[in-house]
Amino acid sequence: MTPGPERSKLNIRTVARQAGVSSATVSRVINGSAVVKEETAQRVRRIVQDLNFVPSPIAATLKYGRSRTYGVVIPDLTNPFYPEFLVEFEKILVESHREMLLTTIQSHEAALINSVGRMLTRQVDGVLLMASEYETKAIEPLFDRKIPIVTVDRRKVEKGTCDVSIEFEDGYRESVMHLRNLGHRHIGFIGGHNEIGTSRVRLKAFQNALNFAGLTYEPNLTRLGDYRFAGGEAAVNSLMLEKKCPTAIITANDLTAFGAMRALHARGINVPAQMSLIGFDGIQLGDAVHPRLTTAGISQKTFAEACVRALEHLKTNASRRGLLLRIPSALVVRESTAPPRRTARLSS
Repeated sequence: MTPGPERSKLNIRTVARQAGVSSATVSRVINGSAVVKEETAQRVRRIVQDLNFVPSPIAATLKYGRSRTYGVVIPDLTNPFYPEFLVEFEKILVESHREMLLTTIQSHEAALINSVGRMLTRQVDGVLLMASEYETKAIEPLFDRKIPIVTVDRRKVEKGTCDVSIEFEDGYRESVMHLRNLGHRHIGFIGGHNEIGTSRVRLKAFQNALNFAGLTYEPNLTRLGDYRFAGGEAAVNSLMLEKKCPTAIITANDLTAFGAMRALHARGINVPAQMSLIGFDGIQLGDAVHPRLTTAGISQKTFAEACVRALEHLKTNASRRGLLLRIPSALVVRESTAPPRRTARLSS
């Protein structure tokens, strides 16, 4: 058996020689071009696999001026919503022979500037900013280099920028109607940081849902949270001090609902017998807690597909006006909601 080529000499020309094609053909196959005949492409892919050849992404970037890589900036990797999205997003990229450069920030400008710098170095083909709020100064280099940008939940577009937004209105309307039909009339709400635009959108969607259901918005039954366990826990402890407590609570996201559920359990308040609870996001963990969480969720697959579509829309012309795409949300009824128990107000 003839020994394979030495690793130091293994390159695209080696593959081309063994396949009996040009280096350009091998390059087209590696980059997923459809112009190569399928029979030839299969032969090249087989040799690439046999030789365990790994093409250099840096060389491809230098030669073609593109990296086949999309940058993704997320605010919090500890929130299961984002990893679940990234699984679906990466599946789509892998199918089209693309890669993902992931970075996470804790919502401060210095971290975002550093992340943008890394992406410029890698010459990414586009950037998905999942943090709805960002400092314009931090991303100016992306605009200067005409790199496509896709934002999430900003609900506005401009030249070179698309946006993919979740239709919170759908999910909150279904949530409120579900509770009203169970007999609830006093519904509390735990939102997010007031200074973040998406938090204001969620609160407004909740208020509109109450109006649609013929119920009254009670400001004293609304609390700010932080989209995490601690925020939900603190908000419930505050709500339970009200003279007239809610019989049901809707939250800005599922993590907040988990924190709320923990606080209610600590107070000896049964969910759902004494308090109904609805989250938002539809993360998988909601189906594992006890009781299983009723939540308004989205399809992560649909969400990921929309983000890729938006990035591709700007790929050939980063100066064109972006798309505004909307992702529907829908209620998933589980075990954390029930008719209100007709007793005196809950005590701490």
